[in-house]
Amino acid sequence: MAELEQRLLMLIDDEPAQCRLISALAAREGWRTIIARDSETAIATLGTRQGMQLAAIILDQWVPGDDACGLIAELKSRRPQLPILMLTTSASPLLAVEAMRAGATDYLIKPVAPERLMEALRSATTREAPRDELAPLTEKMPSNPDFEAMIGAAPTFRAALAVAAKAARSHSPVLIEGESGTGKEMLIRAMHAASPRAKTPLRIINVGTTPVNSIESVLFGHEKGAFAGAFDRQIGAIQQCDGATLAIDEIDRLPLAMQERLVESLTRGDVRPIGAPYSFKVDVRLIAASNLPLKDMVSGGHFLPELLQAISGVSVSLPPLRQRPGDMAALCRHFLARIGEQPGLRQLGITDGALALLAAYDWPGNVRQLQAVLFRAAVFCDGDALTSEDFPQLSNMLGSGQPISSSASVPESSGVMLYTADGNLRPLEEIEADVIRLAIGLYRGRMTEVARRLGIGRSTLYRKLSELGIDNAA
Repeated sequence: MAELEQRLLMLIDDEPAQCRLISALAAREGWRTIIARDSETAIATLGTRQGMQLAAIILDQWVPGDDACGLIAELKSRRPQLPILMLTTSASPLLAVEAMRAGATDYLIKPVAPERLMEALRSATTREAPRDELAPLTEKMPSNPDFEAMIGAAPTFRAALAVAAKAARSHSPVLIEGESGTGKEMLIRAMHAASPRAKTPLRIINVGTTPVNSIESVLFGHEKGAFAGAFDRQIGAIQQCDGATLAIDEIDRLPLAMQERLVESLTRGDVRPIGAPYSFKVDVRLIAASNLPLKDMVSGGHFLPELLQAISGVSVSLPPLRQRPGDMAALCRHFLARIGEQPGLRQLGITDGALALLAAYDWPGNVRQLQAVLFRAAVFCDGDALTSEDFPQLSNMLGSGQPISSSASVPESSGVMLYTADGNLRPLEEIEADVIRLAIGLYRGRMTEVARRLGIGRSTLYRKLSELGIDNAA
């Protein structure tokens, strides 16, 4: 703990209540916080003895206002290695892009959850994980909540989607298992959109981000005066979702006492708020998600077998990204198409060399981490396509001991795109036309050589040129 106590955080903020809150949260992880009320004080502090000991900076955008990015750039120019996290009330992707280009390590939207703040500080300052490139982003780009938006052709992934699509049309409880970042929340939303309850609300409760002492009240509700601080009656999520759908994410982190209450509620089809002498009958469609295999947790005594039985009418298992290497190209192009639609960004391609580099990494954060890495690379890319040079931290990691597959030796070129922006295969006619154009360019218009390399006769080649509308001089 001694090493943690030496970490010094500078908070640039002029709001006393927020300063107290962030300082208290940071203190839990061994941080000592110094406060700078304005930009001038912050810049001056960098040159002091305390300033030389800083391990991170948190900047509230409200202090410098429209010049927040200018202040970030100034701080970065003086201390290039110092992580800077920006707090803002704006969810604008354009502001996120500008802040990152100015040098911000992460971008936090207020009110920021304590867990999210701690995660950002840990990610920005840990020595084991690469900085910047693999830092999680808070922005979640909007996507269509349907199965068509779930990109991937890996057999295990498609099988999981098929089970989920069939289960969506029923009223059975569903358990979705998969590592963090594999797309469980997206699948929950797709199932709800395809269910008979699609027109009713969907509420998602994340156990991992809900304080332990609040989870019972969040799920079951409470009566006024039920406990100290219960100044008003609160209706719980289960009762709120009567006739609708309730999703409980990270159910593997639900305390055993709450597991017992949930089993009782699901078995009886009712809910009893804390401090209430009566129960309410409810009709709730439950979808549960877990980062860990619940059967293993049952064997270890950390999860009730009765609850597992109650929530797993249908079980869906999403494979991790490392088991879907063939999906890397489609996922990258799909994400880049969506990223390119964000204000301040543009449409980018990705080279074969970059894809090989990304495919060589094992992606502990799975698809969510891939999206964050692509977003960050797109922010700083000056060319028309991402290359391996746009992922410097990843290159350093893989170059320091982890072998890159032979596919990484593929020359960096745009090649022939097999997928559309939404991740689906392009029409065969378009792919064939691109292959012929590529061959004509590669062999400098020598049509005999083009035909030979394509394995077709010259007459067939010219016929295809005519059918596809290709100028053989191109």
